[in-house]
Amino acid sequence: MTRVLVTGGAGYIGSHVVKALGERGYDTIIYDNLSTGYEDSILYGKLIQGDILDFDVLKQTLKEYKPDAVMHFAAHISVPESVENPLKYYINNISGSLNLIKALRECGINYMIFSSSAAVYGIPNEVPITEDAPINPINPYGTSKAVVERVLRDVSDCSNFNHVSLRYFNAAGADTEGKLGERKKEASHLITMCVRTALGTRPYLNIYGTDYDTPDGTCIRDYVHVEDLAEAHILALEHLLNGGESQSFNCGCSRGYSVLEVVRTAKKVTGVDFPVKYAKRRPGDPPVLVSDSSKIRKVLGWKPKYDNIEHIIRTAWEWEKKL
Repeated sequence: MTRVLVTGGAGYIGSHVVKALGERGYDTIIYDNLSTGYEDSILYGKLIQGDILDFDVLKQTLKEYKPDAVMHFAAHISVPESVENPLKYYINNISGSLNLIKALRECGINYMIFSSSAAVYGIPNEVPITEDAPINPINPYGTSKAVVERVLRDVSDCSNFNHVSLRYFNAAGADTEGKLGERKKEASHLITMCVRTALGTRPYLNIYGTDYDTPDGTCIRDYVHVEDLAEAHILALEHLLNGGESQSFNCGCSRGYSVLEVVRTAKKVTGVDFPVKYAKRRPGDPPVLVSDSSKIRKVLGWKPKYDNIEHIIRTAWEWEKKL
């Protein structure tokens, strides 16, 4: 049985991937410090409570459980927070990832799937964005992901270590069986904030910036359902285990929605005309991020099942009502 160690496996995306791995029969070990994750979100496998900044515990865990591959989700993920506190992001996201890569090399583990981000592209020259677009992040979060991607490429180039970097666009939605979803109280995902405002757990929704160079003045993003992201990780794992070479892939549905479009759709899905306030732009937000995901579709055979924005919002809404 193939064993996979999942860092950050108690978090939003990580827990969905752990569920997908468990359902496919993989033996999973979850390594998480539970700072933002939840132990009861782990539906399969064994939890080891540890921090990626603790090299000794990390290496000991790898030596003890000897995974065939590692999936790495343990990171801070808020763009605005990264602008306000860049050191927090550079220490955890970069130093923690370097610890993991070093421990993998010392333990002879040669496969890693990295949770990266479209934030590595910054403000793209062309939309939709291909994987060949310049890497030019405009915030510390994106920089932290770009640095780790570069380290992974350099290590792969000089050894038998292979990796896949999955550049997420906007992860959204919740488990279609209603078992998992976003739980972080300070979650910054737009769809999560919409359904929480509709439910009354937030007083209003802030829309940051209405003067972007877009049709309605608000940012445009490409939303990908969290279960489709989980499937991309399974396919990336199979790619590596079957001898595939190191790759970077965009994970998005190749369709953009503005903030106002998402808000209108969320009001339709929830049936609640929730209050909205308009605020100035946040630093570090690119105007438009929409993927060209043809590479992952061609190379890995990935095809999103849930690329309808109403369905994505509905899964988030059904999950939020259960909390």
